[in-house]
Amino acid sequence: MEKIRLKHPDGKKAVSMDADKYEALKHYFVKCLKNRGIAAFKELLGDVTADLQRENIQIKGVIEWNLFWVTLDMEASNEVKRDKSVSPQKYSLL
Repeated sequence: MEKIRLKHPDGKKAVSMDADKYEALKHYFVKCLKNRGIAAFKELLGDVTADLQRENIQIKGVIEWNLFWVTLDMEASNEVKRDKSVSPQKYSLL
């Protein structure tokens, strides 16, 4: 299985993840953000988890942790914006 090295927006050391897992999580995360526009991580986590269950897609490991790393990688790649000035932090597509 192909692994990819993720990026961290602050330049910190990041993790590696199976490419298939990354692509699935990113796909549903983007889909949910397109539907919501702006949302907190917990809202998006619920949406992504529901979509994965509906599509019968199994993700090994803790979905919350894996999805968080996907969001960090997307933020580092300027694909998503995280608004740290509000609580809870909100995500939006760039």
